[in-house]
Order: sequence, then C-alpha cells, then structure tokens
Amino acid sequence: MFYYYLPLVNAVLNFIAMSLLLAGFYWIKRGRIDLHLRMMLSAFLTSLLFLVSYLTFHYQVGSVGFEGKGWITYPYYFILITHIVGAMAMVPLVPITLYRAYRRRYARHRSIARWTWPIWIYVSLTGVVVYLFMLWTGSYDKLIA
Repeated sequence: MFYYYLPLVNAVLNFIAMSLLLAGFYWIKRGRIDLHLRMMLSAFLTSLLFLVSYLTFHYQVGSVGFEGKGWITYPYYFILITHIVGAMAMVPLVPITLYRAYRRRYARHRSIARWTWPIWIYVSLTGVVVYLFMLWTGSYDKLIA
C-alpha cells in the first residue's frame, strides 16, 4: 500500500516546486540568470516528478472523494476547480516558456513568463492546500484499510 503515502509525496513536491519558483524569481530580480535558470529547471523537474507520482496514485486508487461537509465544501471546491484549471493551463505554458528561454528569445520568454510564473505558483500552493483539506476532513482515511 505504498500509494497511501503518495498524496503526502505530492504535497511535498508541490511545496518544493513553489519554493524553487520563488527562489528563481528572487534570483532573476537580482540579475543572477545562472541561479534563476537552475531554480526554474529544478522546479520543472520537481513538477515532472509530481506528475509521475500523481498519475501513479490515481492509477492505483482512482478518484478519492472529498469527505468534508457543510461550509468547508465551498472553499474546497473553489480552490480545487481553480487549481485544476491552472494546472491545465500550465501544460502548454511551461514548455513554451522554457523553450523561449532555451532559444534565448528573452523578450518573448518574459512576456509569457509573466503569466506562467504566477499560475505555476498558484497551482503549486493550492496543490498543498487541497492535500491539507483532504487530510483534515479524513478523505484519505479509507486508503489505510
């Protein structure tokens, strides 16, 4: 039942990706392109690891329903839906942004990175928040049995 731990692994990977994205932003604002590049590539690889873990979990378990009741469902579903929409937007945005940097088309890279970065940060943060909602409401408890 190794897959029981994958939601925690996913949340940790999302947190690491978010931290790397923040570090990448910090370094580019200080003109350290080399460190910015390292942070952004690390965030990309961390997000790829997340994707593998996420797909493995859902292949093994399927869908896990939210067990929360009452008022908590409103913020949960708002965050979940915006998280999913943002994650779908990242599928083309991240590779295009990275490709433009790789090709040294920095003006075009910056123009799309202004959209990619905040969406990526939001998706990483809300991935952790969704995990905490699921954990708090006992939604993962049935995986133990």
